[in-house]
Amino acid sequence: MTRKERFARVLEYFLKERPVAETELEYASPYELLVAVILSAQCTDKRVNLVTPEFFSRFPNAYKLAEAEPAEIFPYIRSISYPNNKSKHLAGMARILTKEFDGVVPADVDKLQRLPGVGRKTANVIASVVYNMPAMAVDTHVFRVSERIGLTTNSKNPAQTEKILVKNIPEDLISIAHHWLILHGRYICKARNPECNSCGISDACRYFQKTSKKK
Repeated sequence: MTRKERFARVLEYFLKERPVAETELEYASPYELLVAVILSAQCTDKRVNLVTPEFFSRFPNAYKLAEAEPAEIFPYIRSISYPNNKSKHLAGMARILTKEFDGVVPADVDKLQRLPGVGRKTANVIASVVYNMPAMAVDTHVFRVSERIGLTTNSKNPAQTEKILVKNIPEDLISIAHHWLILHGRYICKARNPECNSCGISDACRYFQKTSKKK
């Protein structure tokens, strides 16, 4: 199966089986999603969703958060991974967001990356989810699943994976494809013990073909 055929098969499957795919982070505004995505780095969405209600009650917008010192933020996110660093990132993010962007989360990926705690992955999530732009955020799930299936081949880093995916996925599907790959990696194509027997695209999966031959 060629790469073109593999992409076509995978996209066809998800369009049919999962026409609606969204982030599992809970949010009510671009500001809330930005905070949630920063907190979600190396942490589960489930844990983030447990923490954010109280956090947003205390810091309902970027202006309130900008007034806080990291030490004031820490107690609200202590159960999140790397709370010390993330407290500093959130305080810095809010200050720049209010001073340079009038509290409005920008749509531009480069501008987003000027905010502390916002790398390319986080910037692409915001651009994609909030502004429906054709941005492909590559997290550990997207990176792993793309390589396993064979959408990418020997990709060395997330930037390379992003480039290949954006090149081969129709622009109008890039935003939802990001969620397809994440959710597939989270629930089916797991890092350990992938559930290949429950996978609807095993016929197009390079990993499944290799492991089946060994058996």
